[in-house]
Amino acid sequence: MEIDWRAEYLRLLDGRRHGFRTPEAMRLEGFPLERRLTEADLREAEGELGITFPAEYREHLLRQGNPERGFRQLWRGPQGWGWYGDTSTNYGLLTEPFPHPDSYRAYDEELDEREPPREEGETWEEWDSEGGVLQERKTAGAVYLQEGGCGFSTLLVVTGPHRGEMWFDSRATCDQILPLRRAGAPVSFAEWAAQGMYMTPW
Repeated sequence: MEIDWRAEYLRLLDGRRHGFRTPEAMRLEGFPLERRLTEADLREAEGELGITFPAEYREHLLRQGNPERGFRQLWRGPQGWGWYGDTSTNYGLLTEPFPHPDSYRAYDEELDEREPPREEGETWEEWDSEGGVLQERKTAGAVYLQEGGCGFSTLLVVTGPHRGEMWFDSRATCDQILPLRRAGAPVSFAEWAAQGMYMTPW
C-alpha cells in the first residue's frame, strides 16, 4: 500500500502543542510553575503521557521542583500535562522508542539522493513530506527539555534503550542529533544538571 506522505506528515504534526498561556495566567489559575511537584502530580502526568519519567529526572522534580530557569518546566496546562513553552516535543510519539541515528542513517542518505527537481511540483512536495515524517520521527521518545538558541536544543530521552540519556539536537547547523558524552560515557540527567544544565557535544 502506497503511503500518502503529506497526510502522514500532517498527522504527525498534530502531536505537537501550541497556544501556551503565560506564566502569570497559570499562577492565577492556581498552578505556579515553580512549585514543587508531588508524587501524585508525577503519577498523574506519567499516566496521561503514557511514559515513566527517568528516575533521576523524577527525583529532581520531587526534591527541587520546577526550576525558575535551566530547563522547561513540567506543568498541567490547558491541554493537560506537558512542558511549558514547548512546541517541539511530539507528544504523539513520546511512547515510541527513541531511535539511534544509526538506525535511520541509510534511509536519510537514500532519501536525499532521490530528491526530485522542485519543478516537479506534487512529486517534490510528496518527497518533502516524506522527509518531514523522517525528521519528526528522529526525536520520538524524547522531550525537548531545553532550548539552546540558534535552533539548538537539549533532549531528555524518556523511552527506549537510551532512556535517561541526554542528547543534543543540532540539525539546524550540522543536520545531526548527537549524544552528550562525558569521559566517553552517555550523560544522564543528573550529570547534565550537575554541569549547570549546559553541555554540547563539541
